[in-house]
Amino acid sequence: MLRVHTYGSGMGMQAKTSTLQRWQFSAAVLLPVVLALVITAAAVLAFVFWTTTNIDQRAVERQQAMLQGVMATRRGLLVQQLGTVATRNDTVVNAGVILNFQWVDANLGKWLHDVYGHDLTVVLDAAGHPLYIMENGVTVEQPAFEQLAAPLRALIDDVRAMPVQPTTAGHFAPARALSDLAVIDGMPAMIGVMAISSATGTVAQSPGTQTLLAGIKLLDQQASDYLSREFMFENGHFSLTRPDDEARAVFPVFSNSGRFVAFFEWDRDRPGLMMLRHMGPALLAAFIIAAVLVFLLLRQLRQSSAAIEAGRKNAEYQAAHDRLTGLPNRASLDGALARALTEQSAPNSYVALLMLDLDRFKQVNDTLGHQAGDELICAVGRRIRTIVGPDVLIARLGGDEFVVMIEAQEYDVDPTAVASRIIDTIGKPFDLQQFKAHVGASIGIVSAVGGNAEPRELMRKADIALYEAKSGGRNRAVVYEEHMNELVQLQHTIEGELREALQREDQLNVVFQPLVDQHSREVIGAEALARWHHPKFGHISPARFIPVAEATGLIDALGEFVLRRACALGATAPGRTIAVNISPTQLRNPRFANQVFDILRQSGMQPADLELEITESILLDDEHVSAQHLKTFRAAGIHIALDDFGTGYSSLSYLKRYPVDRIKIDRSFVMQLSDGHVSVAITQAIVTLAHAMDLEVTAEGVETEEQAFILSQLGCNTLQGFLFSGGVAAERISTLFAAQDTPAKRRSTTHAA
Repeated sequence: MLRVHTYGSGMGMQAKTSTLQRWQFSAAVLLPVVLALVITAAAVLAFVFWTTTNIDQRAVERQQAMLQGVMATRRGLLVQQLGTVATRNDTVVNAGVILNFQWVDANLGKWLHDVYGHDLTVVLDAAGHPLYIMENGVTVEQPAFEQLAAPLRALIDDVRAMPVQPTTAGHFAPARALSDLAVIDGMPAMIGVMAISSATGTVAQSPGTQTLLAGIKLLDQQASDYLSREFMFENGHFSLTRPDDEARAVFPVFSNSGRFVAFFEWDRDRPGLMMLRHMGPALLAAFIIAAVLVFLLLRQLRQSSAAIEAGRKNAEYQAAHDRLTGLPNRASLDGALARALTEQSAPNSYVALLMLDLDRFKQVNDTLGHQAGDELICAVGRRIRTIVGPDVLIARLGGDEFVVMIEAQEYDVDPTAVASRIIDTIGKPFDLQQFKAHVGASIGIVSAVGGNAEPRELMRKADIALYEAKSGGRNRAVVYEEHMNELVQLQHTIEGELREALQREDQLNVVFQPLVDQHSREVIGAEALARWHHPKFGHISPARFIPVAEATGLIDALGEFVLRRACALGATAPGRTIAVNISPTQLRNPRFANQVFDILRQSGMQPADLELEITESILLDDEHVSAQHLKTFRAAGIHIALDDFGTGYSSLSYLKRYPVDRIKIDRSFVMQLSDGHVSVAITQAIVTLAHAMDLEVTAEGVETEEQAFILSQLGCNTLQGFLFSGGVAAERISTLFAAQDTPAKRRSTTHAA
């Protein structure tokens, strides 16, 4: 008796929510929203006020930094102005050697006042006594110097202490000069002192005898107006006391010694406050709009609570179902499987999992496109439903993988029979976009009786059974058995040991099985075969470790190892054919052709002596990279052989499409060769087909003289098998080569056959 599952049956009852419940839901949603809006509004206001204050402060700091630079520039300019007259030779003569009052008055005092706006100009002798004083363009008496003496004294001493730099050819001696800030007669001022000396050095003066030139500019209202006008200090003003007005910015001015001189104050630039005034109406409007939105939200929540609940349920449905097919997804399957295993109570109740994977689905995607692939997936889901009925859970795990979960109280449902019917129905053609698609299905089956299994373990076992179904030939169902788990564990062990063996030199080796001409029975070549002798596990069959290498990506390294050994032998036996098996994984690698040619070049083997054996699955893959590699190899003279012919999906169209030189008859046909057996007719057909297409034929697995005689009568070109020799070491095959006739004679014999 099957157990019926109804997903989402409680939706109708939950949809009948009472008015009180809706209001409770609305309040539960609205209260956090209102609180969030209030907190957001407070945070926005705090941020706005903090930002505006910060902007205003940064504006003041920028103006203060600019003012500091301006003051330094003005002081440097004062020194430069003094230098325009103090370093001239005529100044040294008229103000240093002698005091020419009229010349000094006209060329120093009036010049500095009229041209540069100096408020005070003083010429001092070597002892620092005033020789000439001009204030505001008018010459004054020496007593006026008393109020200037203190501010100038320190600066005069510092200038005197500066070393005299000699004049060199092509360079003027640097002037000795300094500037400072000081308070003169209750007024802040900039002062500069420079030694009067010849920049060219043509007028000699004894050290310590130079007269000094001092220039003073008062930081009065005129200077304040200049700063306000040129550097945009609104209502700037120098003062000796700090203002109390918060709207006024203040910058303290200090002398070189760090003594306070004055404050420069101006109306603060308030860009942040201005921005706030402009933003105020917009913020108010935004808060009003937010309040209106809260009101509208209250109304909308009352009306849409049912819609929200429906949306939530729809989201739950989407999260639990596959979007493409509408079938339950992996999450739904995990939950249903856990519930089924938990609810099992009767000893004979059981749960069966059928894990299904499509065969050749990739070919449909590649040839017809992904849209056709999606249509195929949906069609497969519908066909499975027709087999298992509406009450059985079908889940899509992703890609082309499905799981069928069957629950029963008694063994009235045979999972193997269900799997067989699924394989049959999926094996029928699918009509997709005016094309017919043919796919198969591999199924892994596992059952749990009486609730004695874990969901994850059950899925793992189903996956192991599916792997066995695919690796055993596909398009079949396999029931999980415990020994399969041991095989999986063994595969993991083989993978780890193989990785280590590929890094060593003492485990893996290559043997060579002779290829024998069927007429002369001479050895004309050899096939390279990988062998692995493990120090713990002994001899490991290639049938066990090569599939593991292909599944784990180690086949590239293993294939390169075999190819290098084969080419090393081929280089020592020119004219002999050395055959090497290559896997589909190697051939799909875009770098494989370069790798083959590099090994040939490094070993010295001729490309015409190398034969690469491929399987029929490579032809079915229809990979562009694989086909291009085969064409490249043929163009270089490398031969291509089709191995295990007749055991897969070979057809004339594939043999015509791909460049193949030889086909190898599988040992399964050779083993059954005897007079009157149907295998003789099959083999004859293969040989006739090959010769009609100008292909050579090799029969492998020859173990008796009867088989060899029949193959010779059928026209087979080359024989291979234990009748002649198994795989032997490279040294032994080299000895066999050496014992034969010359390669030219051997080849002529082979082609004649």
